[in-house]
Amino acid sequence: MHININGITVHYRRRQVLHGIDWTVRPGVTGLLGPNGSGKTTLLSAIAGLIQSTDGSMTVHGTDTAARFAFMPQQFSIPGGMRLVEALSYAAWISGAAHDQRASAAHRALAAVDLTSEVNAKVKTLSSGQLRRAGIAAGLVHESDILLLDEPTAGLDVKQRRRIQDLIAEIGHTRPVVISTHLLEDVSYLCERVGVLAHGRLVFDGTVAELETSGVDQPAHARCSTIEASYERLLATSGGTR
Repeated sequence: MHININGITVHYRRRQVLHGIDWTVRPGVTGLLGPNGSGKTTLLSAIAGLIQSTDGSMTVHGTDTAARFAFMPQQFSIPGGMRLVEALSYAAWISGAAHDQRASAAHRALAAVDLTSEVNAKVKTLSSGQLRRAGIAAGLVHESDILLLDEPTAGLDVKQRRRIQDLIAEIGHTRPVVISTHLLEDVSYLCERVGVLAHGRLVFDGTVAELETSGVDQPAHARCSTIEASYERLLATSGGTR
């Protein structure tokens, strides 16, 4: 299954946020890099159908029915007083699951993110890493075809980040996953392909290996990795900032 994005343009009030984005998302985990304010969240929201594009179109190939998208925003909230299984059952209800299927869907999603031991825990008692996994479970509860994750590892410590990365990699074996991030580590660890946004324009679309080698003819800062140096040069030449 892959997604073809053709000329997606988005205006917010009088400001143009996305400028004619052409992008193909393939199976597996795809990264979306860019500095803050580059349009990453807006693009994910447009793909998920949460905001209306001014122009352009999107088609999904490889499914006989309308594709089901799940979107986990960077900032999401679950009522702290709810038990985790209740919160996921509610998410299943929102997605249209039958009454007698909501609890089982919630348990399946929690098992997929390794939160079975916390099913009866109050949401307010969960760690930040567990909350991130709960957010991903909410995206899995209605068996989405395509998972969109906005900054899924932001604010996590190294151990929590690696656990979320491994979870995303596993999900990527079964459906396309797009992760918006400003962390090059996420892209290097998870992705084969990556798009880079700067000022609402797609300034790079290719493999991670191609991004790493795009600036090899220029000297890199001694403390920069190859991908970091290439990414910074790309942003500099496209007028973006990191």
